[in-house]
Amino acid sequence: MEVTLSNKKKMLRTMFCSFFVMAFLGFRIGFLQFHDGEKLQILAYEQQVQQRAVSAKRGTIYDSTGKYILAVSSTAYQITINPTNISKENKEKVARALSDIFELDYEKVLKKVSKKSSIETITKKVEEEKADELRKWMLENNIKTGINIDVDTKRYYPYTNLASQLIGFCGSDNQGLDGIEAKYNEILAGTNGSIQRSTDATGEKIGENGERYVAPIDGNSVKLSIDMTIQSIIEKHLEEACIDNKCTDGGNIVAMNPKTGDVLAMATYPSYNLNEPYTINSEELKNNWDNIEQKEKTKALQGMWRNKAISDTYEPGSVFKLITASAALEEKITDTDNSGEFCCTGGITVGGARIKCWRYYRPHGSESLRQGLMNSCNPVFIGLGQKLGVDTYYNYLNKFGLLSKTGINLPGEANSIFVKQEKCGPVELATISFGQRFEITPIQLVTAISSIVNGGNLLTPRVVKSVIDTKTGEEQELKIEEKNKTISEETSKKVRSMMESVVSEGTGKNSKVEGYRIGGKTGTSEDGVNTGKYVTSFCGVAPIDDPKIVVLITLYNPTGEGGHQGGGVAAPVGGKIFAEVLPYLCPNNKIGTDEKSE
Repeated sequence: MEVTLSNKKKMLRTMFCSFFVMAFLGFRIGFLQFHDGEKLQILAYEQQVQQRAVSAKRGTIYDSTGKYILAVSSTAYQITINPTNISKENKEKVARALSDIFELDYEKVLKKVSKKSSIETITKKVEEEKADELRKWMLENNIKTGINIDVDTKRYYPYTNLASQLIGFCGSDNQGLDGIEAKYNEILAGTNGSIQRSTDATGEKIGENGERYVAPIDGNSVKLSIDMTIQSIIEKHLEEACIDNKCTDGGNIVAMNPKTGDVLAMATYPSYNLNEPYTINSEELKNNWDNIEQKEKTKALQGMWRNKAISDTYEPGSVFKLITASAALEEKITDTDNSGEFCCTGGITVGGARIKCWRYYRPHGSESLRQGLMNSCNPVFIGLGQKLGVDTYYNYLNKFGLLSKTGINLPGEANSIFVKQEKCGPVELATISFGQRFEITPIQLVTAISSIVNGGNLLTPRVVKSVIDTKTGEEQELKIEEKNKTISEETSKKVRSMMESVVSEGTGKNSKVEGYRIGGKTGTSEDGVNTGKYVTSFCGVAPIDDPKIVVLITLYNPTGEGGHQGGGVAAPVGGKIFAEVLPYLCPNNKIGTDEKSE
C-alpha cells in the first residue's frame, strides 16, 4: 500500500515537472516565435546568406564630337571578407596577407577579420595584378572560404586635368561628387547588382544553386557640348596668361556658341588631376600638407575644385558697357554714329560725386557712341544710364538674365549681386552703367553677350548635348532652351559693328587676327574696394557677321610687368585663342580666301 502511494507521488511529481518543463518550453518557443521571431529570422538569414554588391559601370562622358572620351569606367576588383567563415587559427594570417598585398594598416584589417559580422569590405578599386596576387596566396594557403574577390569598376579620366572643374570626379563608391559627375549622377550611375550566396556553418555553399547573381545595369552615357579641340586650346592659353601675367588668383575662360547656348569650352586655372582629386595642386601647400589642420585642408581642396566661371562673382568692368549700349540703342535714345553726341571732359559729376573717366588725364573730347565704346569712355555710358533711368535699366538687366541664375546644369552656380532697384540712386546707376560696384558671374555675362550678338535670343547655357542609352545606343538630344527676347536683330547688328571697331581701332586691337572679322570689348575692374587687386577681362566674338563663338577671358589680379589693363593683358590672349580656334571652327570664313584653293 505504502509502495503504491509512493509510486503515485513520484508519478505526480514527474508529471508536474514534465508539465512545467513543457509549459516553459512552449512559452519560450512562443516568445521566440512571436516576440523575437523577426529578429532571429534576420540573424539566421545573415548567417546563411551572404550578399555582396556588384558595382555597375558608370556611363562614359564624351566630348561634343563623340571622338574623345573624357571619363570612362574600367574593370577593377573589390575585396570583401566573411569574418565568421574564417577560422580562428587563420585570422591573423589572413589579416597579415591582406594588409601586405594591399598596403593597408594591419591592426585595422585584423579588427575587421576578428568581427562577428557576415561581411566586411577590405578595399575597393583594386587593379587586376593585385587581385591575382591574392588569388595565388589563397591557393597556396588552401584558403577557400571567407575571402571574396568581386568585379568592381574604377573611374578613369584619360586627359587628367582637362576641364577638371567642369567634369568633376567620383568617390570610392562611384558616386559623382562634383561637376558633371555629380549633376548627372542619376543618368551616369546605373544600378548595382549583387551576388547572393547561401552557406552552411562552415561557409560552404548549400546545394548546386547556392549562389545567385543579379547582374548590374550599367549607367547611360552623356555627350557634352565641350569641344575637345577648343577646350585644349583655351586651357593652354589660359595657363600661359596666368603664369606670364602672374595672376595670383588664377583665371577662367568660357567659350559659347551664341546660337545654341552650347558651352564649347570652360576652363579654370589652376586645374587639378581628376585621377587624383585629393592631391592639392599648390606646391606651397603640398610641401606643408602634413602640418595643415583638416579644416584648412578641406577648404583648400574645395577651392581647387571650385568652378570660378559659375561659382565666383566679380565686377565685370567695361565689358558691361555692351549691355548699356544695347539697351540705349534698343530704346532709341542714341545711335551708333551721331558725331559729337557725347563729350568727355575727363569725368562727370553725379549726385555730388565726381566720377572719372579712366583717361581723365587726357580726356577723349567729342565722341559718337561707337567712339565711346572704342575708347571705353565712362562718361558716355554714365550719360546713357541716366537717360535710361533706373526702372528701364533694371528691366534690361532682367531681360538679359543678369538678376537671376542662368540655369546652367552644373552644381554651385552663384547669382549676381546688385543693389535693389528701389535703393538704386543716381551714383549707383552711374557705376552700374560702366560695369562697377556690382558683381556677376562669368557665365551670366557670356550668356547675356551671346544674346546681344545672336539677334537678341537669351538662351540657357547647355553643357550636355545628349544622353546615350547604354543598352540600345539610342541618342537623345537635350533641347535648346530659349528664355526671352532681349533686343532686336537691328540692334544686334549695330552692337556687333561697334564691337568690330573696338578690335580694329580701339582698346581691343591686341586681339586682331589677320583674315578674320572679330569683335570684342575689354574690361578692367577693382577686385573689391581698396584691395589693390584688379580683374582684367576681354570678351571676343567671331566671325562678327555670323557669330559662331563668344569667348570671355577673366584674369584675377595680374601682377606682372604687363600691368592690369584689359587691352594690354586679356585682349592678346583672345587674339591667340582666335588664331587657333577660328581656322578649326569656321575654315571658310577667312576674308579674301580663294574658294577654289579650299
